[in-house]
Amino acid sequence: MKIPFNKPYLTGKETHYIYQAVNSGKISGDGIFTKKCHAFFENKFGFNKTLLTTSCTDALEMAAMLINIQAGDEIIAPSFTFVSTVNAFVLRGANIIFADSETNTPNIDASQIEKLITSKTKAIVIVHYAGMACDMDAIMAIAEKYDIYVIEDAAQAIDSYYKGKPLGSIGDFATFSFHETKNIIAGEGGMLVINNDKFIERAEIIREKGTNRSSFFRGEVDKYGWVDIGSSFLPSDIIAAFLYAQLENLEDIQLKRKQIWNTYYEGLIELENKSLVTLPKIPVYASNNAHMFYLTCHSLEERTRLILHLKENDIYSVFHYLSLHKSPYYIDQYNGEELINADKYSDCLVRLPLFYELTDNEINYIIHKINLFYGDR
Repeated sequence: MKIPFNKPYLTGKETHYIYQAVNSGKISGDGIFTKKCHAFFENKFGFNKTLLTTSCTDALEMAAMLINIQAGDEIIAPSFTFVSTVNAFVLRGANIIFADSETNTPNIDASQIEKLITSKTKAIVIVHYAGMACDMDAIMAIAEKYDIYVIEDAAQAIDSYYKGKPLGSIGDFATFSFHETKNIIAGEGGMLVINNDKFIERAEIIREKGTNRSSFFRGEVDKYGWVDIGSSFLPSDIIAAFLYAQLENLEDIQLKRKQIWNTYYEGLIELENKSLVTLPKIPVYASNNAHMFYLTCHSLEERTRLILHLKENDIYSVFHYLSLHKSPYYIDQYNGEELINADKYSDCLVRLPLFYELTDNEINYIIHKINLFYGDR
């Protein structure tokens, strides 16, 4: 019994909808299934405007273009995140000012943000790690005080909430991922959410290679041309067809993932009670969308041995990000404070298998092997 870290789940209608998309005669961007996906997100979560993209990375790059990032601008972002979170802004010449994580969660420590703000600060890019909300009231208050933008990197945060508000609906922009490791997938794919009305028209132009093609197809102009910077950010309608089949099953997928998450928690809580590991903490203002289940070990050496122990028992667990301020690309440029919590999660966090088709027997086997690892301590 080999248990992978992830296994993409198919609801059953993906290929049927792909056939419909192909049979419609339009499989480029903004076809019938793209429109269905946009409507789903805007109706279910109340997002102001949604635009599917080829990846969450592309959505972040669009956000950087929309707020006119220039060389020398500063972006505040967590160090414990995927490179796409900041690379989108580095590409346009921004300097990244890294913030530490919270002690109890890998999310950005909102109490550390204000001291990082300078006259060059253009935006705060926050990441809802594992789909659990950052402290958005505190972050939005800082942004309003200094008149800077907030971009929610909600790659992992579909169907998750902050004080009842859907994640992705709070900042000026939000970006989502539909990579095969996410709750809802399209293989690759992403989405930009625009919550600030003044950016909607330009977002459509940037997404359409800098042309007003979207306005042309709506009959708002009699011809379209090159009117701004942009790139080709539209996914094929085939990708949207796959995604829509997943969205139709969102509630079922979420229910199953939450059941798996809760089983892990209940099976491993005794280890936390004995101070052997730390389990995920869900802040009082956040919901849990069961994107991942992780535990935090006491040291890099312990985590390495745990991952090896699980691998020897045919369980594939993985660690996550290297602190970006210590990455090979950025380490020579970083001159800020030591980021103790980001480094702790970089060294000590381990993610367990979590996917729709993970069976009860497999989950209990994983729990048993982890408890066995710590049993002699």
